[in-house]
Amino acid sequence: MSAEPRINDRIRVPEVRLVGPSGEQVGIVPLAKALELAQEYDLDLVEVAANARPPVCKLMDYGKFKYESAMKAREARKNQAHTVIKEMKLRPKIDPHDYDTKKGHVVRFLKQGDKVKITIMFRGREQSRPELGFRLLQRLASDVEDLGFIESNPKQDGRNMIMVLGPHKKKTEAMAEAREAQAARKADAKANPGRSQNSAGGEEHSEEAPAEAPAEANAEA
Repeated sequence: MSAEPRINDRIRVPEVRLVGPSGEQVGIVPLAKALELAQEYDLDLVEVAANARPPVCKLMDYGKFKYESAMKAREARKNQAHTVIKEMKLRPKIDPHDYDTKKGHVVRFLKQGDKVKITIMFRGREQSRPELGFRLLQRLASDVEDLGFIESNPKQDGRNMIMVLGPHKKKTEAMAEAREAQAARKADAKANPGRSQNSAGGEEHSEEAPAEAPAEANAEA
């Protein structure tokens, strides 16, 4: 069955409860009268409550209504937040540099409003020292406490120990802030085109640095 409402001549009832173009209640009128008023206003007669007795119809520009509804639905989809769980894997005896790198990824994920599953992987004799993994997870949670909280406490899962961090910031808020920051950068570039050109000129004379390979979020430390 079509989800489209019946309009104009497709409405097949003897009378309707009519709503005017500004939302005013006209009352119960014969269908012929409602169609006549629609023609006078150069609008459509749209059935908005087919199950009512009698059905409720409204005078409106149906083409404009459909367009505005599509735009609202598109905007709603654009702002829709999807919960994402990122994963970060560490070893219990991770070195300081790798720890800082992994922590940087966790910070980025939490700022984006995503959850982060932290997995400590034990090998060999490390399995007899679960306290090492527990302390590492507690340390990481403490280092990022301004951005996230422990949603799922550390627990042993075979050779692994797992903890889940949740962001303080909602996904929708993170998305809105990202859009605002992008808009601000565009506005700044438009307001200061000379500065952008000077920066570009300086880059032309500088030595090209080798591109840094992106860090893998799920890479083993």
